[in-house]
Amino acid sequence: MSNKGQDIDLTRAKQNTGVWLVKVPKYLSQQWGKASGRGEVGKLKIAKNQGKTVVSFNLNEELTLVESSGEKASSVRAPREHPFTMQSVGGQVLAVFTESSSNQIAVEGMVVQRAECRPAVQESYVKVKKLQIEESTKPVRLSQCLEKAVTTNYKPVSNHSYNLEYEKKKKEQGKRARADREKVLEMLFSAFEKHQYYNIKNLVEITKQPVIYLKEILREIGVYNPKGPHKSTWELKPEYRHYKEGEEEEEGSVD
Repeated sequence: MSNKGQDIDLTRAKQNTGVWLVKVPKYLSQQWGKASGRGEVGKLKIAKNQGKTVVSFNLNEELTLVESSGEKASSVRAPREHPFTMQSVGGQVLAVFTESSSNQIAVEGMVVQRAECRPAVQESYVKVKKLQIEESTKPVRLSQCLEKAVTTNYKPVSNHSYNLEYEKKKKEQGKRARADREKVLEMLFSAFEKHQYYNIKNLVEITKQPVIYLKEILREIGVYNPKGPHKSTWELKPEYRHYKEGEEEEEGSVD
């Protein structure tokens, strides 16, 4: 929402209209979305218990059915009762804004009460949580067995468009593209298996990586020799070396 160059309607703010800021479970807001244009989604109950205000929300029965997606779709019943945990505004100045279809922004009111709407802990809620976990673990891509070969699409090509775009981008930028960190580590360890010492120029040629990015990774696994017989070279930290201390002098180097 942007109010740049626009007037904001402060009519309700001038009326000192108080609103509640309530945090609700994700599944509850999704169920409310299904009721769009169909009227009532539930009832709010405010009562007094030993001088304290007790608030709860009761979800409409027809909105309690929570369904999963995919080929093996399933459904469970969500709890209807949702008690509120009341919280103070804490000295903050909070307001609620709305934006109309004509991009008119208005202040609906100032926040006078914060609360968290939580489902009653019961078997139905446990089933909803289980369904949500199953949904989150579903793979984004699925393998499918085809009855016959596809002849209209996915024809083999010598070079895919995204590869061509990648090569074009490399030429335009004139820079080396960063590879996956694990891939770079694999190349570095492989190189240090052949020689103990390397200068940064040789490592850049081996890994084809930008110097700054390569040095970031080298600092994690290696040490730099600023002086001595192997000045200006890198070698692995002791914990990553595959040779014994007595064998270090026998290892080769690339300077």
